[in-house]
Amino acid sequence: MKQLITLFVNNKEYEIAVAPNETLAQVLREDLNLLGTKEGCGIGDCGACTVILDGRPVNSCLVLAVQANGSQVSTIEGVAEGQTLHPLQQAFVDHGAIQCGFCTPGMVLSAKSLLDKNPDPSEYEIREAISGNLCRCTGYQKIVEAVKAASENMKK
Repeated sequence: MKQLITLFVNNKEYEIAVAPNETLAQVLREDLNLLGTKEGCGIGDCGACTVILDGRPVNSCLVLAVQANGSQVSTIEGVAEGQTLHPLQQAFVDHGAIQCGFCTPGMVLSAKSLLDKNPDPSEYEIREAISGNLCRCTGYQKIVEAVKAASENMKK
């Protein structure tokens, strides 16, 4: 039996009927058509499905949609300001931190969550913040450099 829940996704309110076993990732992708949230491993290992839930990065494949009832959810679709990329997104482009792009939304959201709380992180803190996100293409050095550059650009 489906249950009606309310989500605030990228500052827009949605009322959605969800099955008890439906994950937040499934609702974002299948019901709200927010395909930037990737489904990777489905067991919380890869971080491709990372979203920001009430200010914290989470693996949306591990969160039941009913658990997110009433919550604020930020997806990659809500990061840019219209046609203008967020400084993190621009830094990923500028520093070649994107190759296939599959992990990028989760990486950006983990990094954004870090920078929202700590605008001047150390390299160690950046690496720790993205440690739950796996990248099989670029390695991590360019991603860390992009996050650091975004941090510096956001101070200006």
